[in-house]
This record gives sequence, C-alpha cells and structure tokens, in this order.
Amino acid sequence: MKTELSRTLGIEHAIFGFTPFPAVAAALTRAGGFGVLGAVRYTAPDDLARDLDWMQEHTDGLPYGLDVVMPAKKAVEGVTEAEIEAMIPEEHRAFVRATLAKHGVPELAEGEASGWRITGWMEQVARSQLDVAFGYPIRLLANALGSPPPDVVARAHDHGVLVAALAGSARHARHHADAGIDIVVAQGYEAGGHTGEIASMVLTPEVVDAVSPLPVLAAGGIGSGEQIAAGLALGAQGVWLGSIWLTTTEAELHSRALTDKLLAAGSGDTVRSRALTGKPARQLRTEWTDAWDDPAGPGPLPMPLQGLLVAEAVSRIQRYEVEPLLGTPVGQIVGRMNSERSVQQVVDDLTRGFEKAVDRINRIAGRSAQ
Repeated sequence: MKTELSRTLGIEHAIFGFTPFPAVAAALTRAGGFGVLGAVRYTAPDDLARDLDWMQEHTDGLPYGLDVVMPAKKAVEGVTEAEIEAMIPEEHRAFVRATLAKHGVPELAEGEASGWRITGWMEQVARSQLDVAFGYPIRLLANALGSPPPDVVARAHDHGVLVAALAGSARHARHHADAGIDIVVAQGYEAGGHTGEIASMVLTPEVVDAVSPLPVLAAGGIGSGEQIAAGLALGAQGVWLGSIWLTTTEAELHSRALTDKLLAAGSGDTVRSRALTGKPARQLRTEWTDAWDDPAGPGPLPMPLQGLLVAEAVSRIQRYEVEPLLGTPVGQIVGRMNSERSVQQVVDDLTRGFEKAVDRINRIAGRSAQ
C-alpha cells in the first residue's frame, strides 16, 4: 500500500492514524503505518515531553507525527483562562448544573482535578506544545482547525517537518495550499470530531483537483481496506484514520462502559453537535448532546467558552460512567467497530481488505492479479 507520500516518509503502508493515545500511535508506526499523537490534552509541556520520550523508546526509530489545535479564527485573544471563564453566562452554568442533577451525576471528590481542560484549544498552549515537539524527530505536524500561522509553518519547515491541515471543502484546501501546507487531509462529513458538511466520496476528488500536485489524505468514514482502496482510487495518496483506533486494545479510554457503547453503536448513532467544544463535532449521540441541541435550552457557546464550561461536567460523567450522558467524538464508521482488536490486527485487516479490493478491480478490468 505504497504511494509517493508513503515513500517520502519511509513507511510501508499509506495509513496515517490520529490518536490521543501514545501506545496506539507507537503501535501503528511499528505496524508500518504512521502514528500521529494528538496533543490537545497536554496543557503541561512536561507531560507532552514525557510521552514523546516514551514514543521515542517505542517506535523503533520509525517516523511519527504530532497533531495540534490552533483555531483559524480566535474567539478570544490576549486574555487568561480565568478571564475567559468569566465570560460564560450564568444561564449556561445553571443549565449544566441542572442537566447533571437530572441524571444524578455525583460531584468530584474534594481535591480531585477535573481532568482534561479545553485550554489545549488555545493558541498559546499549542505554541508551548510546539516548543517541546520540535526538540524531537517528528516528521509531520498536523493542525485540526485550518492552516497554522505562517511563522509556525516556517518553523516546521526549518526543522524538516512536513505540515498537514484538515479541510472540509475545496475552498479550505486551496487556502491551505496558499499557506504553504505540504499535505491536505480531506475530512468528510462522516468523520469523528470537528468536520464539515461534504461527504468523503464527493470531497476527496474535489480536494485532489483543487490542490494538485500536493498530496491529499482521505478521511471520514474509512475503516476497511476496501474503503482505503476507494480513497486512493479517488486520487488520495493515503488515508487519515481516527475513530477506528478507539476500540483497539492499546487505547486508554479508562471506561469499560464507553468501550461497550462504542462496540454496540451503529453508524446512525452519531450526531454533529457543538455540545463539546462550541464547534460542530461528530460524536456519539447521548442525552448530553440532545440536551444541548434542544431549542428550549440556551444552546452551546462559541469555542473555547463551551469547552471551558463543560470540562468539569464531562470529567464527572466519565469518572462515574453515567451511561445516558457518556460519549466521545467518533465517526459514522463506529458501526464497523464491533470487536476489540490490537492495532496490528486492525492494520492486518486493512491491508487484507485493500488487497481484495485491488484484486476485484483487476478482475473487473480484465487484468490478472499480479
């Protein structure tokens, strides 16, 4: 499963995997793909350095990358987290309290931290992450929310690091190309997390045409080798997979209840909602997303206010595994995620499916398999 891009990066399979879990990213790299570690949860530089040290020890000298979040448009700028929190209306705080009380969600124990904070969405935090990351031999820097600022692109290139950015339309993709981005990830409507409104089958060839000769990765709704073959047939030079790794044995969801919900979910059990971050993000549909999407409620706040508002609530829901409210960003491919497998097993299934698809097309075209 080699393309020009995979050869440039020295990887066996043109499978790029985004994940918040170092063990998953390292396992994918060892399996011949390209692991990309999500940095958004690392608000302390030392924590990121610790996990990048671990990646170095567990990737056998093979390439890997980092994904940061630097919003293309700033909701707020030049203020502290406390000042941002002060902007949150009391109506929204009351709505959170009422929703948690309705479902009997306990308070965190005294002194227990609320866990992951949305501050990772703020540009100054992403810049501190880069200060750490460029001290390691990362080969790729990806940005989930548009093109990074020009100085970040230049800095990455100075370190010999390729820069990728996600795009939900051909217009976005052309903007990335103009900004000096090296790789465009065409992320379709089916994808988990922040995503646009154009489906992958339509989006991928549009983006390929818009930015040629830049390499494009197909993303959104891909979880089988046959779908990888389809993405490459549409002109992509690889695929960008995220959701499929959530139910791998190396993933660290820390919640049996959430894993079970993912394994049981069908492809129709997700929704694009602003409930988590303030931007439309595909996630499991739950009573939490239903409450925020209800017209009778106050509605989500813009990023990063919504994330700050719900950070403790999400931590409490996860800590106590409150099943009706328990969810996670995930794509429509969740309908195929019906068993727990190792990362290596997933890659093996993907490559076998790819070979079957290529053989099938060769037979249709009247060519013998090579």
